[in-house]
Amino acid sequence: MIESGPTVGVLALQGDVREHLAALGSSGGIRAVPVRRASEIESVDGLVIPGGESTTMSRLLGVFDLLEPLRARLAGGMPAYGSCAGMILLASEVLDGRPDQQQLGGLDVVVRRNAFGRQVDSFETDLDVAGVDGGPVRAVFIRAPWVEKAGADVEVLATVPAVGSEGQDPGAAAGRAVAVRQGNVLATAFHPELTGDGRVHALFAGIVRAVA
Repeated sequence: MIESGPTVGVLALQGDVREHLAALGSSGGIRAVPVRRASEIESVDGLVIPGGESTTMSRLLGVFDLLEPLRARLAGGMPAYGSCAGMILLASEVLDGRPDQQQLGGLDVVVRRNAFGRQVDSFETDLDVAGVDGGPVRAVFIRAPWVEKAGADVEVLATVPAVGSEGQDPGAAAGRAVAVRQGNVLATAFHPELTGDGRVHALFAGIVRAVA
């Protein structure tokens, strides 16, 4: 991690925090730090909400009194990036979630939780992601959501191809949106932090630098 440039926090309540910190630290011009308190959220220029278990993270946001501070920062234009569970939390509405699950509302999307199935249905494929140069992104899907509906201001950056990179038929997943952006908020249903490919994090780092 570097000590200059904008500071990006990684919400460190649950999930793959360390992997996101490492990916951000390799993006260049970004200082990456874990955040667990409202005062730390106030001090960062952008925030990553990692993959993990969305209902657990939702509950912990309430336990640590982070829901309203996060909602306020997002409403104020703070850049944010959510992967997998992070996409679910950033959505305005979630299907197949718990009745008491809390949403941050940073994206005008409806997402379906665990849309691709259970843990045993996890898979990898190559995706073309708008805004990411250098060829397809290797996408790792683990109990992933997909976007059921996106608002008019939401840009779809990637969809599931009709035929996967290993020739598999994605079935009902074909054509589903799995990477979106609305203003300063970015989300992916997959986990780029697990592949060693830092291009999605570099895209987010560019958003943070532009705002900061």
